[in-house]
Amino acid sequence: MITLLWAVLAVIVLIVLAIGLWFLKAIVQGALEGWRSGSEEPDGSDESDGPYELPEECAAIGLLPPDRQNTDSASPVTAELTAALDAVARGEWEPAAALLGRTAAERDWENRSSYAFDLGEKAAQDDTWLLAWETARPDDPDAAVVRARSTVCLAWDIRGGKRAQYTTGEQFRGFHATLQRSRAETERAAGLNPEDPTPYITEIWTALGLGYPHAEMDRIWAAITERAPYHYEAHFSAVQYWCQKWRGSHELARAFAAEAAAKAPLGSLLTAFPLIVHFEHDETTDQEVDRTPEMVALVDAALADVAAADPAHPRLAEVRHLLAYYLSLQDRDEAAVEQFRLVDGYVGALPWRYRADPAAEYCSLRDQSVRAAPATA
Repeated sequence: MITLLWAVLAVIVLIVLAIGLWFLKAIVQGALEGWRSGSEEPDGSDESDGPYELPEECAAIGLLPPDRQNTDSASPVTAELTAALDAVARGEWEPAAALLGRTAAERDWENRSSYAFDLGEKAAQDDTWLLAWETARPDDPDAAVVRARSTVCLAWDIRGGKRAQYTTGEQFRGFHATLQRSRAETERAAGLNPEDPTPYITEIWTALGLGYPHAEMDRIWAAITERAPYHYEAHFSAVQYWCQKWRGSHELARAFAAEAAAKAPLGSLLTAFPLIVHFEHDETTDQEVDRTPEMVALVDAALADVAAADPAHPRLAEVRHLLAYYLSLQDRDEAAVEQFRLVDGYVGALPWRYRADPAAEYCSLRDQSVRAAPATA
């Protein structure tokens, strides 16, 4: 009996020791992983738990603290778009009509799609001014393209920005019904101005939301590239469709981005898309995946693209933000600071806009690069 008792006690002791060793291993491993992620992937809290203080090195070169970063835009809004947005807020549609009319006359498709999106967002909130425009000019292709865009914006507003498991059935029903309505509006806008790629770019977001099959996406893409083969926003929208989180996969998105970058002329900024696809699918906390020779080459290609781009390109700042991020992660701090200085004050771009606190994340990484750069003054 005593022998059996000692045997049982020995087994219990061994079990307790095993559990203790397992917990000790977990604690040590967790501490190491926390140290690694904290040193390689700043989360905005690496300085202290107190209020943010702008480092002297940043202040010396005119960089701004988080509370002075604009989180709605990647760069300053143009004066003409500001005037149009201010006018529609007062119920006046004429400046918006003049603005979009000019983009059509000049075949300025990059700015046209960007302006249509901003105006469409406004109309999704209150379309009184757009209704007045449509009444005054029933077959105006500019009003039609804003209407199609506003309906798609409204649909996504109804859905909300949360993941599917946190989105209600009522939200999904409203989302899908509104996107269905947008199909006729997009088709009408395309018919009123057959040269304009903007209605088809808008339709990508309908395709993404309703789950168009790949063959239908190919149809839309053919229509876009026939009109504007190197359109930045069109490529960004298509990359979202082809991403794993929506209607494609990492492989499909990567192939799409690589082909676009290979075919595009220098200065088109399309070399940013392999980086964007990497960012969209990177679920690791290991910074080494951002330092590989392939990633360094992708960053170098985007740097050359930016250097050759028109300074007035409406998407230039977005690519600079992405470059600042990856240059910093690659410890190319002097080059990173050059990009940070050119975009500072505006953080409504990847990767910051995916973060809970975009301004804090931006300033954390920026400050780190400024401190590490050999010379910033």
